[in-house]
Amino acid sequence: MRITHRAVTQTALLGLNGNLAAVAKLQQQLTSGKQISAPSDSPTDTNRAMQVRQDRSAAQQYARNITDGRSRLDAADTALATMAGQVRRVRDLTVQGLNSGSMSTTSRQAISIEVGALRQSLLAMANSSINGRPLFGGPTSGATAYDAATGDYVGARGAGGEVVETTRRISRDEVARVDVTGPEAFGDPDGEDLFALVAKIADDVVADPDQLSADLAGLDAALDRLLGAGTAVGARSARLEAAGQVNADQQLALRSQLAGVEDIDLAKTIMDLNQRQVGYQAALQATANVIQPTLVDFLR
Repeated sequence: MRITHRAVTQTALLGLNGNLAAVAKLQQQLTSGKQISAPSDSPTDTNRAMQVRQDRSAAQQYARNITDGRSRLDAADTALATMAGQVRRVRDLTVQGLNSGSMSTTSRQAISIEVGALRQSLLAMANSSINGRPLFGGPTSGATAYDAATGDYVGARGAGGEVVETTRRISRDEVARVDVTGPEAFGDPDGEDLFALVAKIADDVVADPDQLSADLAGLDAALDRLLGAGTAVGARSARLEAAGQVNADQQLALRSQLAGVEDIDLAKTIMDLNQRQVGYQAALQATANVIQPTLVDFLR
């Protein structure tokens, strides 16, 4: 087979262009720090990177849900602890009214006024909110869990009057509760809940002191229920804290996976680039020696 000068020239140019393209690709990778600049660079790695990014995006959303849930639970825990202190004060006043048979009417009225003020404070705490949503109202669309004037529960309730929970998805397979509702913490709103009981104590301490013994027993039960709600909140917060740590570890692992797919090995890329540049320079020199210009080239 006869090899023409034109064939030699074309072959040499193809080789040079291939080497130059490889050098340009390595320079682009070194500049961007990424192995993949277009899906055509590696369809398999591109697909894997997309899957990892999707998992990472989901993990980030779970992390936001966990943060939101912990914020709600921390706020609820603070409110419940404050209310427990106020209920203990109501109990002290009830005991004072119960044990002082010779207490004057003025003193009983003073106790009644203080108990009434504590009831208003308890209602205000029960209407605590975070990001415009009431802490103890469940997934209600309203701004409060209790009517400030009447003390009636106005939060979310199921069709049968049951509690409606507020939940957050904290992983692909796990949903966690991030609240405690008013009926659970303060008693049945259709019966005598904490606020109705405190209002009754404020009346009984003046009008019917003999009822304070029964009121005291009811108050002890309300305090136990309040403390139980605080314990439940603490347990849910601990669960979210553990889930947050798992989520952080998962995000770190996904970040490493994505870096393994997309990021270059800097030392290896620099070495490959140097080798390609040396090869390109050698190819240029060899081509210059093989393809010598002729008189025809100078007459063009």
